[in-house]
Amino acid sequence: MKNYLEYKGYLGTVEFSAEDKVFFGKIRGINDLVTFEGTTVEELSTAFEEAVTDYLETCKALNKAPDKVFKGSFNVRISQELHKKTALLASKKGLNLNEVIKVALSYIVSHEEVLN
Repeated sequence: MKNYLEYKGYLGTVEFSAEDKVFFGKIRGINDLVTFEGTTVEELSTAFEEAVTDYLETCKALNKAPDKVFKGSFNVRISQELHKKTALLASKKGLNLNEVIKVALSYIVSHEEVLN
């Protein structure tokens, strides 16, 4: 089961407000906050696709890049034991820690089903 929407390479979150009896979400990975909602899954999906299309058209009209820029570095918090094992593995293979992490992340991204 997936709890997100996909359209034109963009992801939309899916949440439900029991109080308001409405599904809602936001587009992920963009420079702005764009939300959408619907009272049914079909309405939510349509609203998401319309929001993505509208956002892309607006960005084009403003000559603005729609996608969030990822700088390529981030902090990862892991246990001391995993850190040690990973550093030793890198050393055994003649790699540095960054290279080992890149290999691991590349594997996960191309085999995302292992995260289910």
